[in-house]
Amino acid sequence: MTPQDEDTTSEQDTSVPEANSAAPSQEAVITALNAENASLKDRLLRTLADMENMRRRTEREIADAKAYAVTNFARDMLNVADNIRRALDSVPENERTHAETAFKALIEGVELTERDLLVTLGRFGVKKLDPQGAKFDPNMHQAMFEIPNEHVAHGTVLQVVQTGYAIGERVLRPAMVGVSKGGPKATAETSSEPAN
Repeated sequence: MTPQDEDTTSEQDTSVPEANSAAPSQEAVITALNAENASLKDRLLRTLADMENMRRRTEREIADAKAYAVTNFARDMLNVADNIRRALDSVPENERTHAETAFKALIEGVELTERDLLVTLGRFGVKKLDPQGAKFDPNMHQAMFEIPNEHVAHGTVLQVVQTGYAIGERVLRPAMVGVSKGGPKATAETSSEPAN
């Protein structure tokens, strides 16, 4: 071997260990791949959970949109229902009983129109709130005045000034009511019993 060959051999010998020391070990590669795998799995699970939450939220929003889509229209129709009721209430009871056939037919036609309107609103989830004698609920009723009454539990609805309506679980329009004042405090047992 010539001195030149010795130099080349020594360079080759030293370059091989350098290549081995620069290359990561199998354990380090496996550890890195496992960490990357765990990270990707975590991201995948989070994405799947987000997608499931979005699907549920979208289903809930679609159901709400279907149930409450007629809210504005129904609110406008309540004015019509109120006017029909006012027209019927304006006819005195003795006039109704002693009315001539044409007038009696007109009253019956208006009553039929009111019933039909309420049935139609009911098909779209609009229901009439009838709080007469019930415990005052600020979520469903709007107190307009207090009525002093020692014999009825405090906070009982004694008079309904304007009928309220709800659509599904939401209040479309609260009932305007007169509430008792001065009676005994309503307890759980008293509030479930009808007022005398």
